[in-house]
Amino acid sequence: MAMPVLFEDLENNLLRALKPGDWAVLQPHLEDWSASSGTLIHEPGDTVRHAYFPRAASLLSYFVDLSDGQGIETVLVGREGAIGGIVSQGRLPAFARASVQVGGSFWRIDLAELEEAKSQSPSLSHLFARYADCLLAQIFQSVACNAAHSIEQRTAKWLLAAMDRTGKHDLTLTQEQLAAMLGVGRSYLSRVFRELRDDGIIETRRGRIIVHKTGRLRSIACECNAAVSRHFDDVLKGVYPNGQKNGEQH
Repeated sequence: MAMPVLFEDLENNLLRALKPGDWAVLQPHLEDWSASSGTLIHEPGDTVRHAYFPRAASLLSYFVDLSDGQGIETVLVGREGAIGGIVSQGRLPAFARASVQVGGSFWRIDLAELEEAKSQSPSLSHLFARYADCLLAQIFQSVACNAAHSIEQRTAKWLLAAMDRTGKHDLTLTQEQLAAMLGVGRSYLSRVFRELRDDGIIETRRGRIIVHKTGRLRSIACECNAAVSRHFDDVLKGVYPNGQKNGEQH
């Protein structure tokens, strides 16, 4: 039995966008769930049984696994959204692998209960459909970014996307993990990181990347994060977290 959840304790912007009536319908079915970094949500072919809403600084990622064993990140999801059957009609097989990128707390809901809640409220179903449009826009932008932008730009973009979602300048991540997610060689990313360190933009420690000059990092990054943020604001205003509103370090 899910425990009552106070609206002010949600820590997820998509859930905060719910109308009071829709919140009343959904709230009884939300389950408080926590997981550590690297926890597998589902693999390709698995039946998707739950939807997950990251809370606060928690992050989830979708990966496409290639035949050579390499897993390429296709989308990063934080407190602005959710993964797992938000708009599907019931349980469907997963296409991509989903896992916890940054561990912490999440809200989880069984898809059967989510479908029942959406059947009771067209506006709830509409909100999640609009979020699905935003998620698709993020994937479209990611495809274009991977094809057109340099590793330097993509590295800066990823770090900024993680910072915007977590609200932190200190990210728990290794260079090896980021290189694998970006689909680039470890030695290439090491060169990029060396240049960022030499410029005082970042600091690297064991398993951590600390950003000291956010403004400089934004000047290196491509426009892809901004494009996704603009689309979110057009479709679901106020849902996408904007790190620039919290002050920039130059």
